[in-house]
Amino acid sequence: MVIDLRQVMAAILTFSMFIMLGNMIKRDHIDPFFETAQESPGAADNEFRVSKNSEVVLVEESYGPWQQHDYKPAKRCWKKPTFKGKGQSNGYIFFSLTHGPEFHASQVANAVEVARRLGATLALPDIKGTKFGEKKSFRDIYDVNNFVTTLKGVVRVDEHPPIELSNSKLPIVRIPERVSEGFIGSEIEPVFRAKRNLRIVTRFDTSPIKAKENKLASTSQCPAMFESLKLQAELQGLVDSMVGALRSLSQTSKGRFVVIDLRSEMLQNKSCLEADASSKQCYDGEEMAKFLTRIGFKKQVTVYSTQTEWQGGSFKEFRNAFPNTFTKDVIMPAYGKAKFLNTEMAEYERLLDYYMCAQGDVFVPAVTGRFYSSVLGQRIASGRTQVFVPAEKGGASNDFCHRLPIPLYTKEES
Repeated sequence: MVIDLRQVMAAILTFSMFIMLGNMIKRDHIDPFFETAQESPGAADNEFRVSKNSEVVLVEESYGPWQQHDYKPAKRCWKKPTFKGKGQSNGYIFFSLTHGPEFHASQVANAVEVARRLGATLALPDIKGTKFGEKKSFRDIYDVNNFVTTLKGVVRVDEHPPIELSNSKLPIVRIPERVSEGFIGSEIEPVFRAKRNLRIVTRFDTSPIKAKENKLASTSQCPAMFESLKLQAELQGLVDSMVGALRSLSQTSKGRFVVIDLRSEMLQNKSCLEADASSKQCYDGEEMAKFLTRIGFKKQVTVYSTQTEWQGGSFKEFRNAFPNTFTKDVIMPAYGKAKFLNTEMAEYERLLDYYMCAQGDVFVPAVTGRFYSSVLGQRIASGRTQVFVPAEKGGASNDFCHRLPIPLYTKEES
């Protein structure tokens, strides 16, 4: 029998390719399973406190404890109110979005409540930066069509209010967060009836006593708070691109990744610097690394951090513990860097971090505060309820629109 050397070589090459493919499958899919089983305690050994109303199970696999269910948006706990003001508008309510994305939803909800109670038209807001004179159009950041459509039937919205009113010096009324009907009637309505048009500014008071006065939101505030603000197409596409990049880098964890809100300026706040051990609520990079390790995440897990610069200190310690940590300047497409990073308006960076924190599979805040609570609301609304809070003993969050019970997961501390 004549043997064709070319056929022999082809057979050898084909067999070699199958061996290489087998090794790749073993390395990427089988070995990690055994490494996890050997290095990490099993799911039965990991005690998680889960509210009784949930059937979600956390198991430790692929380098970390992951929530085992598909993300399902939370069911609404309100019915969209019907706006009864069919006639002519009584005037305009103007306002601005300020302080950063974590404050914007509350400012919209307040403005909607005021305009609705007064039978006024809500002017599309502008967006002010942290520096004096910084201002952006609403459509530069958010989807105008979604804003108007969401609030249709709730309150009148004018995308193009009269220029003479927009440029004039209107009376300014400062109002508390979650403004009440009583406050509108006694403090705002007399000014509005006299002037017909006014500008409102929401005052964010940290006092727990004053915050308790207006605890419940009305049904008109709920769609404003949770549905009216969506990023405009270009910014949303940028966030989607960054999320996609992180998922492609997370093959060992089935495309899942952790987001940590860890920023140096946040850790320099007075409340963090002056806190003692008994009231500790701020955690640096080294402490965050120890926490993630303690709850079961391995060094191979992919992490997105809101901290951009990583020179020295505890941030370096975190990256040593979790080398697959990425920041926005690394995973952002070139066009996004040129347009949105290192610009005069730093709010773009904070905005991107906010929505990245809302979309990560796991969210871990180094500091619990306004940013954390606002992100948590967005995550609950989208069904991403896996949140780990350092030093918290476990519990459940039952505060989505104040009635809808949604579990919040935290690992039991030793």
